[in-house]
Amino acid sequence: MLHWHLANPAKSAAGAPNGALARTISGLAEMPGLREGIQWFSREKTWIQERHIQLCRIPAPTFFEQRRAEWMQAQLRGLGWECQIDRAGNVVAHPRGAGAGPFVALTAHLDTVLAPRTPEDIHVTPDGRLNGPGVADNGSGLAAVLALAKVYPLCPEMRDGAATLLLVANVGEEGEGNLSGMRYLCRQSGLGGRIRSFLVLDGPSTDHVTCQALASRRYDITFSGPGGHSWSDYGVGNPVHALGRTIARFADAQAAYPSAPRSSFNFGMIEGGLSINSIPAAARAKVDIRSESQARLEESAAALAACVERAVEMENERIAAPRGGSAAGARITAKVKEIGSRPGGRLAEDSALFLTLRAVDAYLGIRAHVDCASTDANIPLSLGVPALSIGAGGQGGGAHTSSEWFHPVGRELGLRRILLVLAALLRDNGASEAPAADSAFIGTE
Repeated sequence: MLHWHLANPAKSAAGAPNGALARTISGLAEMPGLREGIQWFSREKTWIQERHIQLCRIPAPTFFEQRRAEWMQAQLRGLGWECQIDRAGNVVAHPRGAGAGPFVALTAHLDTVLAPRTPEDIHVTPDGRLNGPGVADNGSGLAAVLALAKVYPLCPEMRDGAATLLLVANVGEEGEGNLSGMRYLCRQSGLGGRIRSFLVLDGPSTDHVTCQALASRRYDITFSGPGGHSWSDYGVGNPVHALGRTIARFADAQAAYPSAPRSSFNFGMIEGGLSINSIPAAARAKVDIRSESQARLEESAAALAACVERAVEMENERIAAPRGGSAAGARITAKVKEIGSRPGGRLAEDSALFLTLRAVDAYLGIRAHVDCASTDANIPLSLGVPALSIGAGGQGGGAHTSSEWFHPVGRELGLRRILLVLAALLRDNGASEAPAADSAFIGTE
């Protein structure tokens, strides 16, 4: 994750909140219902862990989240929530009899980069550690949503406020999902204009608060040529050679940029060729470009297009007519297709959402750094709707690999944090947080 600093470096996510807000959080924590909810997290560790294991054993790679969505829907309905799966595939739940909002949304994404091939791929070691694809990212977030759904009926203090809790398990957060579930929720579902703020759960731990949305662009680059035999057709354009030049030229161009604002690029997939003695007829790569600066991102995107164009020119300049053929039919072409665009945005330092989280962290003794990353919060932040992303508690590592793991030590602290933040947001009248109806869907995409 990329980190950014607040305008006043003396303040941190665990800095001292204002006195009134600190007293509010302290008072909430002592209310009977919320105190019972906090105790439930410690008392029912086994219940949470069992749900965590069950959901992670249901494969949910991006674009194939339906089975897990149906399981989540059944779980939430069993806990007394009105629940449906929307047209995008998101699981959306609210308390029975809830009105038309406004809502405070608690969300966690359903999809994973890798998926278990068998239920046994998700296993628990004797010390309680979960191992397997998606157990941390985002099994921990989804388990937390279920724990909050279970605790909510115990806490009347959360039901008599100015807003209503909305639980969302959304699709399309990872990879080429391009935040499709959150895009639909915010822009097309009809709920977007009624959601006052978003608390996004993504992964484990309590050590970070993502308040700046990291913008990114993703591209699919394809080079095409006639192909042929490596000896008898030598001299025709080679798509793999052109792709190699593109990567080298773009890497050199990016290295010339200053280190700030922070940016990155990654050619994460390369394909091409059928055999060692065949000239490829096609070569393909997928590249991810990210930056804290929208201007830098656009510059990098333009540089990528220029590198592709120049690589085609260089390869075609080297063409020699193959035996029995002509140079005219030996040329290569290229196509650059955008396959993902994540908008940027930033939560204001004086946002009620951010200040509430700081106050809760101070009460619980949590010290968290403020960072910049790409999460589901990108979409609401780009639309001017307050949102931030935090971990759900516990410990984890190896995200997006087959050796991913999660340990529940510290999970209760993360759940207490989420509960208190939600309770404060639901009880607040939130006038300063609600987006204007006319501007709710105006963004920076």
